[in-house]
Amino acid sequence: MSVALGTTRPLPVRTTPVGDPGDLLASLPKTAPYAWVRNGEGLVGWGQAAQVAVPPGPGRFAWARQWLHTVFGDAHVDDAVRTPGSGPVAFGTFTFDEDAPGSVLVVPRAVLARRGGHAWLTTIGEAPLETFSPVREPGRISYGDGSLSAPEWEHVVARAARRIRDGELEKVVLARDLVATAEHPIDVRLLLTRLARRYPECYTFSVAGLVGATPELLIRRTGQEIESLVLAGTTARGTGPADDVARGAALFASQKDRHEHECAIASVRQTLAPLCASLDTPDEPELLVLPNVQHLASHVTGRLADGASVLDVVAAMHPTAAVGGTPTDTAIKVIRELEGMDRAGYAGPVGWIDAHGDGEWGIALRSGLIEGNRARLFAGGGIMGDSDPAAELAEAQAKFRVMQYALEG
Repeated sequence: MSVALGTTRPLPVRTTPVGDPGDLLASLPKTAPYAWVRNGEGLVGWGQAAQVAVPPGPGRFAWARQWLHTVFGDAHVDDAVRTPGSGPVAFGTFTFDEDAPGSVLVVPRAVLARRGGHAWLTTIGEAPLETFSPVREPGRISYGDGSLSAPEWEHVVARAARRIRDGELEKVVLARDLVATAEHPIDVRLLLTRLARRYPECYTFSVAGLVGATPELLIRRTGQEIESLVLAGTTARGTGPADDVARGAALFASQKDRHEHECAIASVRQTLAPLCASLDTPDEPELLVLPNVQHLASHVTGRLADGASVLDVVAAMHPTAAVGGTPTDTAIKVIRELEGMDRAGYAGPVGWIDAHGDGEWGIALRSGLIEGNRARLFAGGGIMGDSDPAAELAEAQAKFRVMQYALEG
């Protein structure tokens, strides 16, 4: 259902401790599952106590904040757990482009969670009765071009690199899409299970049809403490251990990739510094090795100076240089001119927030929009002045493999 601002009814919310539920994703019914899981911990939800389509525009995060304040503020909460993620929780996805429709907030009727050896169940109203049906395979998968063919996208990359060399901007992140069609309707639960098992270090998510496993934590807020994992600079995994090590070393030594990473870190530092009493950013990135790619990664920590919620921090950070470019406004303009598609929720913020303003939000990378037997998959990469279009295409194809694996197994 869609709930408009100012017309919500008070939500009776109850959170109780439960025994270890085992695999959180195995608890999900077929209809409209919500998920945020990493290394077996996190939150899954189902049913809808409240849902809203957030109006597009520069004020969308402020609008969302007010809607959440109304919904959470009117709730009658009995919370025996009192930890981040207990009590009422909203899952959300925001489009990459603030002017694009498609941003959604949902307060599930039921949320099952596990973190740090504790598990709990939150229900709103009567416990929702859902049909738990067997997970079904999607059958044969066929693929077709999205908005641009591979050669067309390479041409776009070359045009972007030329504009960077001409001094218009320093970096731009370009994405492309791929359309997958399945023989049978796609069961989101199957995708989530495969993603969580194959990429346990990533954040496996599902919100309003957007499904994926992102390695990039935009922001985690726990009280006044915040954390962010910045990824920029990527190479494919090697053909064997020696090749893997060589590729990682080449990535770490790459001037292009190191500069791309420095742009991303500078963007995060500039955004978070005004919000924080203290902020720590590393001098050197680390190498994050995933099953399909290797990234340059930097772990950022800080302490907020005031009572900003996790959504307030999301609003300040998005879009980061890691998914937009540098300078941001110019990069967004170039993306709108060259990319030739609507990113929808891809590379936008996705995650959850509770009534105390705590939560975790990632950048919706390695993801797809699922509707019936069709999936629109997304991938992209940072373009610099010396970017090679063929290499950028290969990087995007490597990133597509995450969702292709989820579909095909």
